[in-house]
Amino acid sequence: MSLPRVLVTRKLPADVEARLKRDYAPLLNEEDRLFSAGELAARAEGMDAVLATVTDKLDAAAINALPGSVRIIATFSVGYDHIDVAAAAKRGITVTNTPGVLTHATADITLLLLLGAARGAGWGEAMIRQKTWQNWAPSGPLGTDVTGKRLGILGMGRIGQAVALRARAVGMEIHYHNRSRLSEAGEQGAQYHESPEALFAQSDILSINCASTPQTRGLINARTLALLPEGAIVVNSARGDIVDDEALIAALQSGKVAAAGLDVYAGEPDIHPGYRGLSNTFLLPHLGSATRETRNAMGFCALDNLDAFFAGKAPPNPVTP
Repeated sequence: MSLPRVLVTRKLPADVEARLKRDYAPLLNEEDRLFSAGELAARAEGMDAVLATVTDKLDAAAINALPGSVRIIATFSVGYDHIDVAAAAKRGITVTNTPGVLTHATADITLLLLLGAARGAGWGEAMIRQKTWQNWAPSGPLGTDVTGKRLGILGMGRIGQAVALRARAVGMEIHYHNRSRLSEAGEQGAQYHESPEALFAQSDILSINCASTPQTRGLINARTLALLPEGAIVVNSARGDIVDDEALIAALQSGKVAAAGLDVYAGEPDIHPGYRGLSNTFLLPHLGSATRETRNAMGFCALDNLDAFFAGKAPPNPVTP
C-alpha cells in the first residue's frame, strides 16, 4: 500500500519532517521559499494532502485551482483566516488547524509586548545600540508601571485566559470581552464587558487576543481608539488586520496611545513604514509561537490531523465554515 502524498509548503522543524518522511511520501520545500498560488497548485498535482502555513494565501481561487487529488489541507497554525474554508468545503476538501499547542508561547510573547511597550524596551535598547545613552537620569526617559493597571483582553479564549494568568502575577486588574461570557470559575475574578466598546473605555492596556474574522477586522480604528483612556497602551499578538494601521499610528503620534507592542501586522512582512519611525513602539517579527517546543508541537498536531484523516477517522482539529 502506497503512502499518502503530502505537499509541504514551507520548511518545517527537523523532527516534524522526520516523522513526515517516516509516515508519508512528502514533497518538501527544502529552499523554504514562498510559492505563488499557481506554483502551489502545480506542485499539488497528484498530492493527497497539503500541509500549509499562514504564509499560504489559499483564497477561493487558489482552492479551486488545486487538483482533484487533494482531499485535506492541514494548516500549521491555529488561525485559518488565510484559507477560504467555505470554498474548500464546496470541493469536499477537509481543513484542519493546530489549536491549543501554542497557547503558552503566545501568552508569553503577549506579556513581553505588554512590558516592553510599558517600560520603553524599544527605545531603551535603541539607546544602547545607537550609543546615545549618556548616564542614568532621574527625570527620564520614563515608562509606566503595569501593576494596578486595568488590562482589557479582547478575546478570552485559550490565549486570552493564559494572558490573564500572567497579568495577575504582576498585579493587574483583568477586564475582558468575549463572544460568550466565561463561567465564574473561568473568569477568575475578571470583569466581563458586553461589548468591545465598553471594554475599551476601561482598558489602561488593551491586549488583542481575538481571531481575525469579518467582525473583528479593522475593529481597532480611529473611533474605537478614541474610547481608550488617555495614554493607554495597545498590544497585539493576534492578527494584524484587526488593527487599522493609519489610525493606530496617528494615536501613537498624538499621545492618545502612549505606546504599542506589536508582534503581528497587516501585510507582514511589509509592515506599515510609519511604525518604524516611532520611538513608542515595541516591535517583534511574529514570534508568538517561535519556540522549538511549540513549533514541534504544531507540526505534530498537524500530522495527527493527517494521521486520523488517512486512517478513515475524524481529524481531532477540523475547521468548518
